[in-house]
Amino acid sequence: MTSSLPLTGERTVPGIAVENYWFRRHEIVYTAIADRCTGAVVLEAGCGEGYGADLLAGTARRVLALDYDAATVAHVRARYPRVAVSRANLVALPVPDGSIDVVVSLQVIEHLWAQERFLRECRRVLRPGGTLLVSTPNRITFSPGRDTPLNPFHTRELDPAELAGLVVDAGFDDVVVHGLHHGPRLRAADARHGGLIEAQTRLALSGEPWPAALAADVAAVRSTDFELRTDDLDASLDLLVAAVRR
Repeated sequence: MTSSLPLTGERTVPGIAVENYWFRRHEIVYTAIADRCTGAVVLEAGCGEGYGADLLAGTARRVLALDYDAATVAHVRARYPRVAVSRANLVALPVPDGSIDVVVSLQVIEHLWAQERFLRECRRVLRPGGTLLVSTPNRITFSPGRDTPLNPFHTRELDPAELAGLVVDAGFDDVVVHGLHHGPRLRAADARHGGLIEAQTRLALSGEPWPAALAADVAAVRSTDFELRTDDLDASLDLLVAAVRR
């Protein structure tokens, strides 16, 4: 059995109860975009643990997953055999021009210094009319009131207008931004715990034991407890932009 990658704060991994909220928050976006990948040659730029690339492999014709971390690449190769994986620098994608139908990069761009260069690389490898799908935390709610990210692994976070502007400037059309929100069950958990995210963050920083009620609520989170919408973007937790290569 392939062992799990360690938690570092930079990526989420499946199968860990205290990490379940964050895992499901990522999983819902992969689930939402899977239909867009049906029958397509898909490149995932920054695949992390690989569960998302494997989910997309269920609908795609072929998935090529890229990550810079060598241990991550080895893990994905061993655990997800239907995913082709390679180590790569995301601002120099090792893929020919116009060879990809869909580029997916979820919760990655905020880790990159050269965001504009990365998006130009995404455009280069996409065929004309190909699809770009990029998600990232919403700076307004993830690092409220700050110009610099709270997360030490993030270099630059974006708000909805900034993300859309970068994508347009990189040469994409038909740009649509969706926002990820808590659905009814998570809003109820927010009320019970004085903010579900805030409660988890306080415990992570303090190292104190988790209250049983909070642990149970976090372990019970499902991907369907989140909503992707195009309204109220500034209040969203994460952003997902979809665009088409000119």
